[in-house]
Amino acid sequence: MDWLRSMLGFMPDWMVTVSVILFEIVIILGPLLALVAYYTFAERKVIGYMQARISPNRVGFKGLGQPIADTVKLLTKEVIVPANSHRFLFLTAPILTLGPSLAAWAVIPFFDGAVLADINAGLLYVIALTSLGVYGVIIAGWASNSKYALMGAMRVAAQVVAYEIAMGFALVGVLMAAGSLNLGDIVMAQKGGVHHWFFLPLIGLFLVYFIAGVAETNRSPFDVAEGESEIVAGFHVEYSGMGFAVFFLAEYANMILISALTALMFMGGWLTPFEGILPQAVFDIPVLGSLLGSGLHWFVFKT
Repeated sequence: MDWLRSMLGFMPDWMVTVSVILFEIVIILGPLLALVAYYTFAERKVIGYMQARISPNRVGFKGLGQPIADTVKLLTKEVIVPANSHRFLFLTAPILTLGPSLAAWAVIPFFDGAVLADINAGLLYVIALTSLGVYGVIIAGWASNSKYALMGAMRVAAQVVAYEIAMGFALVGVLMAAGSLNLGDIVMAQKGGVHHWFFLPLIGLFLVYFIAGVAETNRSPFDVAEGESEIVAGFHVEYSGMGFAVFFLAEYANMILISALTALMFMGGWLTPFEGILPQAVFDIPVLGSLLGSGLHWFVFKT
């Protein structure tokens, strides 16, 4: 970010530092929120084809404008607060759920050196923040003054706490193999090609982590928190408008976070799988070398 600092040279040092940090946050969160929106669109498309029905196809080319239309609709809908609910906690619970899901991205390295906060205890930081989201869920269920919402919140809390233990123990194995809590160091410990990635020697821990990750994000078949037959929509049954949208964003942001963490912990992050397999002369070819070499594109593909 030296170019940005040089452009802001006329400002005080503290203001330059704050501006650079805010710019980096926007660069990370902007594409993430757009990815979340279109991930929901892709999921609706796939489910539509699987069920032999028409998926969203009215807004824009092939329905590509549907996430934008959904966002505008939710922004303009009223947030209805149920009677006898705790208004303050009801309105702040979605933020308490979304905040940790976004804050965890601060230590995620996209490629070598491209990380907002390169801290030594990055893995511990991510585990701690992914655990905090459950508090927002519990508060939402309790503050809604609804037995269905409270029941859904208790299901989420029980499931997340239970599977966090398994996920934590699986990541301890990665920590011991890499000898570091820094996410960048863990990726570099897998340098040397696909045969050096941790998912091969730690295949048992990888499977445990994968199953626990699906349970952590409340995806099928672990979507008991949203059992429509008995508790309608789960802990956010009383939410409408942007309150519902924020919970939706938190769920999908957490899914992408768990996927990114899987790529970093077990699949070499941004490292190419062809190192040590293809001769170095291949990586020296201008365009082909960029595609086959390590970089952001491998991290995105693995995630």
